Amino acid sequence: MRYILIGRGRMGRLLQETARAAGDEIEAAFGRDDLDRLGKLGKAADVVIDFSRPEALPEIASYVRRTGTPLLSGTTGFSAAQMRQLEGLGTAAPVLWAANFSLGMAVLYRALAQVSGVLRPDFDIELIEAHHNQKEDAPSGSAKLLLEAVDPRHEARLVYGREGITGKRPRDEIGVHALRGGTAAGTHTVHFFGPDEELEFTHRAASRQIFVNGALHMARLLPGKPNGTYDLQKILFGE
Repeated sequence: MRYILIGRGRMGRLLQETARAAGDEIEAAFGRDDLDRLGKLGKAADVVIDFSRPEALPEIASYVRRTGTPLLSGTTGFSAAQMRQLEGLGTAAPVLWAANFSLGMAVLYRALAQVSGVLRPDFDIELIEAHHNQKEDAPSGSAKLLLEAVDPRHEARLVYGREGITGKRPRDEIGVHALRGGTAAGTHTVHFFGPDEELEFTHRAASRQIFVNGALHMARLLPGKPNGTYDLQKILFGE
């Protein structure tokens, strides 16, 4: 496989190392300072892999539309308008976006989607996520993904932390709490608090390598797929 990599952070470096160790080729790698060079490339790779920042999207989108190169994106922090732009690229190429490329997280999403429909509204839901102290967005993209699983119709009122005299907790509320510290790769816990019982789902990432392995695994599946937007659920479970 031949890749163009966007992003020179920890994920970008790990992607380069892991891909090369597997015998893949890195045709080009760009960061914030030289992303404009992407516009000078023709179709040079099988897949563009983007783990950068939302502001890189216009340059990446222009390249994908011009060359038809499949795009795998793990960038988080997109606005609603940027997500629509990303999804619109499906008319030009196969596009896969995920906030978290862990197989375990994909399975957790599916489990939460099924469980929450049974337990709501009798169970209160709280989500806690923890990441390293260098992470810039909160809540994390993975936390937002899990919120989508438990509240797909966006009916709940999201409360980001609590302070002061908040009053009794209403049933239509979901509490979201972001912890930041140290070198934590990522822990996400969803609590279901019911009458006299509690159910808890936790996913812990021991290192970023699980996201790299998952991203490269999924990147190998993109070439040859029809143009369109994909997610892990659609590819893994056929939905």
